[in-house]
Amino acid sequence: MIINSMLDTDLYKFTTSYAYIKMFPHALGTFKFVDRDNTEYGEDFIKMFKDEIQTMKNVSLTNEELNFMTSTCKFIPRVYWEWLSSFRFDPEKIEVSVDENRHLHIEVTDFLYKVTLYEVPLLALVSEVRNKLAKHVPDKEEVLRRLDEKIKLSNDNQMTFSDFGTRRRFSMEIQELVIQRLKRDAKYCTGTSNCLLAMKYNMRPIGTHPHEWFMFHGAQFGYKHANYMALENWVNVYDGDLGTALADTYTSESFISNFSRKQAKLFDGVRCDSGNELNFIEMLIDKYKKFGIDPTTKTIIFSNALDFNKALKIFNYCKGKIRCSFGIGTNLTNDTGFKPCNIVMKLARCCMNGSNPIWQECIKLSDDYGKHMGSSTEMEACLYELNLKN
Repeated sequence: MIINSMLDTDLYKFTTSYAYIKMFPHALGTFKFVDRDNTEYGEDFIKMFKDEIQTMKNVSLTNEELNFMTSTCKFIPRVYWEWLSSFRFDPEKIEVSVDENRHLHIEVTDFLYKVTLYEVPLLALVSEVRNKLAKHVPDKEEVLRRLDEKIKLSNDNQMTFSDFGTRRRFSMEIQELVIQRLKRDAKYCTGTSNCLLAMKYNMRPIGTHPHEWFMFHGAQFGYKHANYMALENWVNVYDGDLGTALADTYTSESFISNFSRKQAKLFDGVRCDSGNELNFIEMLIDKYKKFGIDPTTKTIIFSNALDFNKALKIFNYCKGKIRCSFGIGTNLTNDTGFKPCNIVMKLARCCMNGSNPIWQECIKLSDDYGKHMGSSTEMEACLYELNLKN
């Protein structure tokens, strides 16, 4: 049983789930899996994966976990965690198949406040099952040796970072090994996105909101209004808590151009998850200065396929200009010598009301073309609406 705790996921799955309950309790959505490497999957994978999915129905929130999340995440009311205690993953809702090219397809459809909870556990499950079947056995001493070099770089430069590595980890065992060492030695590690490991090692769970929140708003309210409305509704739910705005769902250029003065002042900072980080820094600083906001009071969280050397270059560039921190994922939890999975699950479609469903496609543009998601027709419509393409 690979997924054996409801908390073995990223914090932002819970924050987003609660936001859906509060703002859009009747909305439905479908999450779809994408393997960016077009990996071929065999029958042995499908069998083991489906067997593991069946075990997920036995996972439930324990009293210890409920009490930890209630005491640690005061921005989400206890009633949500009590509801989560009754929630169970439903294997019948998880559609798994391979096509004629042996490419893997996974879809899950449910109310948005439920279906969002499937994403991270399923991705972690794909990665771990693949490694088990490939008989990949990492050298733990080598994993720790590499990790120690990263910790030293962070400590020597006073560079803050957090673990964002649940979804594409090698395995839970390796992620826990990494967290143990970070807890012991990393002076500037601010926490982990994994709520179970945060509880187990007395660390801070880290996370705010994902691309899906903006994708939902774009599909339902139009792309011109998506960023603004997504942030406004986030404030309506969290009243100033969880104040890091994600910038790149419909390109950072579009986000920054529509970033209002009120939102720029209210949000603590912005997360950069794609594109050229140095260009983003300059664009955001310029926006803050135009609003009369001191950029050194704001923070950029960088999370775009980072390793520690790349993070250090960005960190040095930011000095004296703007605060920064780093969410580092695969380079922490899957630096094992074996090629990591390049996999995602994203919101593919949604509707506002299940009793009268009118489904809308959800897309993501990003600042990296390889991270675009959705049909070419809908992406063209979005680019046209946002005046990003003639």
